[in-house]
Amino acid sequence: MNVLMKLCSVSLLTLVSALAQAQSSGEVVRHKIPNSDFPIAAAIEISPGKTLVLLSGAVPPVADDKAEKGSLAAYGDTRTQTVGTLKAIERSLKGLGLTMGDVVKMQVFLVGDPGKAGKMDFDGFMAGYREYFGTAAQPKLPTRSVMQVAGLVAPGWLVEIEVMAIR
Repeated sequence: MNVLMKLCSVSLLTLVSALAQAQSSGEVVRHKIPNSDFPIAAAIEISPGKTLVLLSGAVPPVADDKAEKGSLAAYGDTRTQTVGTLKAIERSLKGLGLTMGDVVKMQVFLVGDPGKAGKMDFDGFMAGYREYFGTAAQPKLPTRSVMQVAGLVAPGWLVEIEVMAIR
């Protein structure tokens, strides 16, 4: 056996051993993005024996009940809507005996903000997101996708978020 084959064999055995250990311990392994402090996981491994919990899309609550019903003013800007939506998700998770730290996957749908030439307010979203993920109190990061969509059900909604959590 040549040196390269021996190295590959040793590397493969090490990887298999590490995966087996993670699976036998019932862990959720979160892989960081190399050389980055961006607050999402690059990948997450879920061991057998865990239960996947899928939450339906959550949308923002009314932030200003004096504003016109269904309007952007009623729900607020992207940051306000993100925080309201994440609070709703946090309540739903709590009702299931879970926390934001159990979230492993997030899909975010952002509508273009009319005040930003129809472009999604990613910075506003991130400001709200960082209140819940990557903090000292809740350092566990999910994998995540963020996309701009043409619209959501209510004309004033700029944010909808779906999450998957692990029990």
